[in-house]
Amino acid sequence: MDFETRNNEERNQQGKDLPWNPKVIGKSVMGVCVAIILLYIGFTSFYTVEERERAVILTFGKITGESTSGLHFKFPYPIQDVKIVPAEMTQYITIGYRESAKGDIVDEAEAMMITGDENIVSADAVITWKIGNIKNYLTNIDDHETFLRNSSIASIRSVMGAQKLDYAITDGKTVIQELAREQLMHLQEKYETGIIIIDLKFQDIEPPDGLVADAFRAVTNAREEKNTKINNATKYENDRIPKARGEAQALIELAEAEKASRILNAQGDVAKFNAIYAEYANNKDITESRLILETLEKILPNSQIIITNNGSDTVNYLPLNELLNKTNSSSFNSSTTNNSSTSSSNSSSAGTQ
Repeated sequence: MDFETRNNEERNQQGKDLPWNPKVIGKSVMGVCVAIILLYIGFTSFYTVEERERAVILTFGKITGESTSGLHFKFPYPIQDVKIVPAEMTQYITIGYRESAKGDIVDEAEAMMITGDENIVSADAVITWKIGNIKNYLTNIDDHETFLRNSSIASIRSVMGAQKLDYAITDGKTVIQELAREQLMHLQEKYETGIIIIDLKFQDIEPPDGLVADAFRAVTNAREEKNTKINNATKYENDRIPKARGEAQALIELAEAEKASRILNAQGDVAKFNAIYAEYANNKDITESRLILETLEKILPNSQIIITNNGSDTVNYLPLNELLNKTNSSSFNSSTTNNSSTSSSNSSSAGTQ
């Protein structure tokens, strides 16, 4: 065995005697690297989107798709990346103040504005918004909240600068906030921010604190009292006028009914008179006598009737009442006798049977 062969055997024997083997370590390192690569691919290939979120997929930095809620797959980074935004959630920002655990903190730099008649007014507002176009939202603006806040302040001041203070703090609040909302929506569409403005509402529009604020507050209270009284008067008017109209209509209908009743009664009296007159025209003497007798009966119901003849010296007396009484009594007696005889006949016939 030559010298070189013996040296190689000694080196191999020394390698076996060492506590670690370079080949084994190399294989272990390769295994760990492969495991790390597989874990990296697994973690970067799957992503989850919540219910209130939407995601965009970027392939080599370019937006190539969108996804909604659920578990999704993509190529591992850096081939594809994903950005998730709360596109389905309604958000809001405040203008003129900040909310905190200790209460609202006024931001005078945002709240103070100049009106069209060169007065200072303090305006607080809340803007409600949500993401409409994710692509524009992620690519066209960097600081979304700052842009939205600045554009909101610009819109409110633009509208407020065209109004008078008295109108802004009283009747114009609703009109001004609607104009400011339209102006803000126009800015979002102009710069293609992908933001949808849902609503803009003022919390307070009032002069700065101090004597001026107290004076304007007194004016506002007086105007509100005036409007309250006008509303009460209008309510009373709306309550009384229909009732008065109803009462007037009822009186008119009652008068019409009375008129119709009297006309019908008069027509009936006329028809009755015409009928009597027709009979009177045919038999004047009989009708006159009948009318006289009927009238006497009504005027003198319990009087005795005596008929005399004034054409001779001898007074001819005809006792009609006595004759009538006798006639009635005789009729009564004859009817009684007939009834008795009838009952006797019935009795005898009954006995015979």
